[in-house]
Amino acid sequence: MKTETTLTAAAAVLTGAASAAAADAAAVNDLIAKIKSADDAVRGPAWQGAGPVGAPAVAPLAEVMSDPHFEIARSAKRAIEKIARHAGRPGANPERKAVEAELIKLLSHSNANVRRHAVWMLSEVGDAAAVGPMAALLADAEVREDARCALTRVPGSQATDALRGAMDGAPEEFKYALAESLRARGETVAGYPSKKLVPVKQTSVKAEA
Repeated sequence: MKTETTLTAAAAVLTGAASAAAADAAAVNDLIAKIKSADDAVRGPAWQGAGPVGAPAVAPLAEVMSDPHFEIARSAKRAIEKIARHAGRPGANPERKAVEAELIKLLSHSNANVRRHAVWMLSEVGDAAAVGPMAALLADAEVREDARCALTRVPGSQATDALRGAMDGAPEEFKYALAESLRARGETVAGYPSKKLVPVKQTSVKAEA
């Protein structure tokens, strides 16, 4: 009898999980269809209300970011923002971790715009687990400036260590930007002064006649 009860309970859990997965898939499919609509009245409310759809929609939306229709691509980007910020609300750590995991996957996407957007979203909802993958983009010529700025926003010693560690192998010009980020985090960096303090135009003062 006990075995039958256990099996029944396990079957109920599996059925519930399958139902939840089906509901998630239906919600994602509906969101993507609306985001791809040429009608602003359909597409606008879709991205604005995308937050609760959550992590399962992140990867499909990233693919839509490559759509040739500018407004459709931008709506997909905005929908990812809504999902990340919804997941980052207080008390929603399991949702946040799920979204973080999906955003980390996007850091290796072939589209630089997707990588760029993912690293910025991780600067809002990522934790220490995201720092390493974000730091890998410091070697990505297309995205490294966004990765640097995003890491500058991430609290904790891991981000500081990642920025410092990137100094050794970085192109000389990029080292000035990395040094700027490190100084913003309270670090002392020698040899790479702030470019903001270097005059961009020579000036002269004429002697009074």
